[in-house]
Amino acid sequence: MKWKRNTGFDQIEDRRSQGPTGGGLGDVFGTGGGGGGGIPIPIPGGKGGLGLGGLIVVVVIFLLTSGILGGGSSLGGLQTGAAQPGGTLDPQGDTDQQLSYIVNDVQTYWAGVFQASGKTYHQTKLVLFTGSTTSPCGPASSATGPFYCPADQKVYFDLGFMDELTSKFGASGGDFAMAYVVSHEYGHHVQDELGINQSVNDQIQSDPSRQNDLSIRMELQADCLAGVWAHSAVSDLQPGDIDEALNAAASVGDDRIQEKTQGRVDPESWTHGSAEQRTQWFTTGYQGGSANDCDTFNAG
Repeated sequence: MKWKRNTGFDQIEDRRSQGPTGGGLGDVFGTGGGGGGGIPIPIPGGKGGLGLGGLIVVVVIFLLTSGILGGGSSLGGLQTGAAQPGGTLDPQGDTDQQLSYIVNDVQTYWAGVFQASGKTYHQTKLVLFTGSTTSPCGPASSATGPFYCPADQKVYFDLGFMDELTSKFGASGGDFAMAYVVSHEYGHHVQDELGINQSVNDQIQSDPSRQNDLSIRMELQADCLAGVWAHSAVSDLQPGDIDEALNAAASVGDDRIQEKTQGRVDPESWTHGSAEQRTQWFTTGYQGGSANDCDTFNAG
């Protein structure tokens, strides 16, 4: 992927110099963390439940008013700046520079989409850590994998997960595999900004039997939104980039993970979707370049 240096450093909260704290196991990556099964936790001060019907209305209204989704990626940025005090972002390090660029480009894109539809996108931080750290959603570690925490609206990411993605889950790796993971997590922030997280959480509280089904639909929608962003950045892509994203998405399908960790597949316990579903929804977003195609809540 083509990328520019010195963009987005202000959007990274670098905790790597703090060293590991806490611990715990949880999702491979998704929403929540700390063993939350990928289900959004209640947002303090959030509005009451809309129910599934209200959720669909919220999604449809936004999607209908944002038909301009797609187009070229902005190579500028919301802001540029230095790392957080005490942080260790390396201006000369390719990985740090590329991660910062991806975060900046993803958020610049969604800010433009929201603005065009008369809404405001609130920029948030990616918390970069090594080993483990704390979050309002529970412990964050390389074992939990990257996740979005609705309680503080931040993305938590240990770069060591990219090594696990290849060594543990069999992904081929590559720079755009990281772009897929990051854009997926920011897809959850987009959902949060639209009130989808809270609405789904309210629906689960009223009907716990739908927990896994709604969790999967949330995750697949985030995959689709990641594909929409990838479409917007198409002019910056290189041959093989999309293959890297699809390979990463497939490697963290619930069926692939269960095969590797327990030797059998149990669809009833899925929370993120199968390898086929995850790649299908990323592809849907990428090919269409529009969030209008990302209504996983009405999909079969």
